[in-house]
This record gives sequence, structure tokens and C-alpha cells, in this order.
Amino acid sequence: MKLIQKQMLLAASTAGLLSLVACQSMEQGAGQKASASLDSRSGSQAKGEVTFVWQGHDVLINGKFSGLKPNSEQGFHVHEKGDCSAPDATSAGGHFNPETKMHGMPDSGMNHAGDLPNIKSDASGNAIYTAKLHGFSVNTGPTGIVGRSVVVHRDPDDYKSQPAGNSGPRIACGLIK
Repeated sequence: MKLIQKQMLLAASTAGLLSLVACQSMEQGAGQKASASLDSRSGSQAKGEVTFVWQGHDVLINGKFSGLKPNSEQGFHVHEKGDCSAPDATSAGGHFNPETKMHGMPDSGMNHAGDLPNIKSDASGNAIYTAKLHGFSVNTGPTGIVGRSVVVHRDPDDYKSQPAGNSGPRIACGLIK
């Protein structure tokens, strides 16, 4: 009888361990975070802080900005290069676009991975930003944004003009890390 009890206990322990391993692998990527501190470019006063948090198949983006044109919209994108060294942030390259899609409305399936919703500023030129998107990840892989840059543009993105939405000069830039 004791042999059967030991075998049952061993089987139960093994099942519990396998469940734990399965849960850990399901959560792989869960909790991955990145952030960027954006500095002014192109003679602007714009700056900000942005966080990216992996949530299942989506990325939650939160940001806080200041020094923007009051009561306006500004284009906002992840760019392909993690280089904000140029005074006008052109060193950040074009929009992050690992699937070589056309520029378009975020989460439409017909857009660059780096196409994000516009930022909307208040009467004081400040903005709080939240978006939940998919099509990229919070890591350094081929669809990952870590090591790339995030850029605020002076004008709103029209989500139509190719290749970048006609959103004007780059007024703030930060490395995603």
C-alpha cells in the first residue's frame, strides 16, 4: 500500500511542477518594460517621459509631455534607430517598420509598427498620453522597440501621407531602453 501512495504523491508532485513550468512559459514576456526620456530638438521646448509595458499580446504606452504647442495634436512615432544625436533628430531614421508596410492609422493592420496615435496637448502645452497597441514587442528582437527611439513631431500625423504622415519637424526624441 505504501508503494502506491508514494507513486501517487510522485505523480501529483510532477503534475504540479509541470503546471508551474507551463504558467511561467505562458507569462514569458509578461511584465517586460522599457522607457524613454525625450529631450527637445529642432529648437523646441518639448520634452517628455514614456513607458512601454508588455501586456499579453499588446503594449501599454503611457507618457507625460510638456513644452508642446497648446491645444494641438502632435505626431508620435517609434523610429528605427536609437540615435537622437542630430539637432533635428533625423539621426533616428524613419519610422520603425519591420514588416515594410505603408504608413497608416495605428492598429489598422495597414500601418508601420512605429505608427502611434497623436499626442493631444492642453491649453498649457502639456499632455498625458495612454495607448494600447500591438504589432511590436518590448525587447530587442526584430519586432522589438528596445534600442530604438521615440519621436514627437510638431504637427499632427494625418495617417495618410507616405511615408510618414506629414507630421513636420521632430521636436523631441528619446532612446527606448
